[in-house]
Amino acid sequence: MTAPFGATWGMLIERCEELPEDATLITPLSTGRFRVTGVQQQRVIIEDTDTGDSQPLQREQFEALVEHTRESASDGYDLERLPPKAEPYAAVLALHPRYVLDQQEGRVIELEEADESAVLDDTPHLSTIADDDDQADERAESDVSVYADALLLIDALEREDPTDLDGIDTPDLVNLYTLLSDVQRNANDLRKDVTDILLDRVQHDRPAHGQYGSVQRTTRRNRSLKDDKTVLEAFEGSGIDHEQLVGVDRGKVDEALEVVSVPESAVYDVSENEYVRKADVDEERKETRLQGLKDRLAVSDDPEAEVLRQEIDRLEQEIEELTEFSPGSAVGES
Repeated sequence: MTAPFGATWGMLIERCEELPEDATLITPLSTGRFRVTGVQQQRVIIEDTDTGDSQPLQREQFEALVEHTRESASDGYDLERLPPKAEPYAAVLALHPRYVLDQQEGRVIELEEADESAVLDDTPHLSTIADDDDQADERAESDVSVYADALLLIDALEREDPTDLDGIDTPDLVNLYTLLSDVQRNANDLRKDVTDILLDRVQHDRPAHGQYGSVQRTTRRNRSLKDDKTVLEAFEGSGIDHEQLVGVDRGKVDEALEVVSVPESAVYDVSENEYVRKADVDEERKETRLQGLKDRLAVSDDPEAEVLRQEIDRLEQEIEELTEFSPGSAVGES
């Protein structure tokens, strides 16, 4: 049953009122940033974070967008059809648990059922993180292994030219290889921890978006052959000669399944596991962010920048001391 717009509007108003004070919404096509500064009975007031200009978003325009989305059924409403300067309507509507912004397809979609498990922090095109300038004074060293390895790797890459590996001395190549291996191992460990948390937050039909990319929930299907006796008994009376399956070769079993009505579950133990995979990466934004960090560190006279440079030097010295080895020394020499 289609919900009346009055109920939809009431829920949308509640979600707007629940927004944190520093929450920033992002328009889906032009990626413009704005904040909700006021909620009234017939409209929502927003403010452009770049220009400071205010704009009222009228209830009747939200109702029109809901109708267009509903008429588009499962395909959703194409955001390219929005009138000029109407993108904020789609971003605000996506706060409602029944509406989703599909960034890749450029559409707003109405779900059959409201996703009551969704929380504001998971809503596409919503950032509850303060601007970078506000966060700069709060940065602190992270207590995870990959952090120190990454700092050392960045420093090593700045000292050497990774586009000319043939021109790098062997000891420096060994350093690079060691750091790359450590970063990969520790990053994978941290990624697994992050994945476990995301699995509780990302829904199958609702990709989650971040500043640098997006992820979606996916199911991986695994099959393993049951023991030989079980497999042979499953094909009993099917017309498949046991000699064709002797040794129970997986390829032969799959060929047999294609020509007989034996169910797959009779010969395979089938399991599924949920995981999230990277769906999109904004390489341009990553490069811009990284360049900004490097430029700010290079020219900054701020004490925190100097502390970071000293931390890099200290970590590098510790690695050198721990890995120092003299081929001419014997084990046990003092």
